Amino acid sequence: MLRFVLRRSGSALILMVVVSFVAFMLIFAAGDPAVKLAGEAGSAADAARIRAFYGFDQPIYLQFLHWIGAALHGNLGHSLYFDQPVSAILFDRLGTTLLLGLVSFIFALAISLPLGIAAARWQNTWIDRTALIVAVIGQAMPTFWFALLLVVMFSVIWPILPTSGSETWRHFIMPSVVLGYFAAPAIMRLTRSGMILALETDYVRTARALGIAPRKVLLKYALRNAVIPVVSVSAAQFGYMLAGSVVVESVFAINGAGRLAWESILRSDLPTVQALVLCFSLIYVILTFVADVLNAWLDPRMRLADARA
Repeated sequence: MLRFVLRRSGSALILMVVVSFVAFMLIFAAGDPAVKLAGEAGSAADAARIRAFYGFDQPIYLQFLHWIGAALHGNLGHSLYFDQPVSAILFDRLGTTLLLGLVSFIFALAISLPLGIAAARWQNTWIDRTALIVAVIGQAMPTFWFALLLVVMFSVIWPILPTSGSETWRHFIMPSVVLGYFAAPAIMRLTRSGMILALETDYVRTARALGIAPRKVLLKYALRNAVIPVVSVSAAQFGYMLAGSVVVESVFAINGAGRLAWESILRSDLPTVQALVLCFSLIYVILTFVADVLNAWLDPRMRLADARA
């Protein structure tokens, strides 16, 4: 297991370096950043001074090394719009987005796992068809439309939930439902297909023949193997939810990292956008690494295959 973790750690570290370089290059995506900072009224001399001040006249690899060195010390640059250190703004906003993502993820698991297990257990029945309909609606419905629908229903027609902010737990109910329902269909469908395959295996038939309780066969023997691909997809869905918070936080006026990304893009605040892309990407890499380790713990065959590779 230790060898597997070390190999996966090396792969994750390489991926982090690549992601960091891609995030660094974003500042050049809109052209010469010195001209961008000088503004429309700036002259060529102004752009040259800015280029020398920020080091944009140095080779790309030196700029990247300086930037990544500063980032490792917590310096992610200075926001052009907010006129504050990016790390301070990100630290202030990221906690809200992570809390929203965690609550949404729990909600997604709470509806997708039971529906997937029930759909597999009673395959081709009304329960199975109902679960598939729920999944199809979740995949087809845009998050912003669902968010506005909830606002109309539970803040206008029945004014029982707040429409904006993040001060209390009630403010997280509608955003969490929107994000969680967005991620649930993929987890539910994969749980269903995995459980169907697991229920047809020989060891499950043997367990049933030995008279083991059906609930124990379903949850202990079948679910353990069916959940392995679900772990990987769940990690990916959690990353997608953090990225999807850009829309949801804008609709519900939540001051999180997602709304910060939207504001920074609108105002061409490139250092802040750069830091947000780096942060979200690194979180996604870490989630994938954790999912790989958890899958290896659940299924020893993955560790053996990795050792032979």
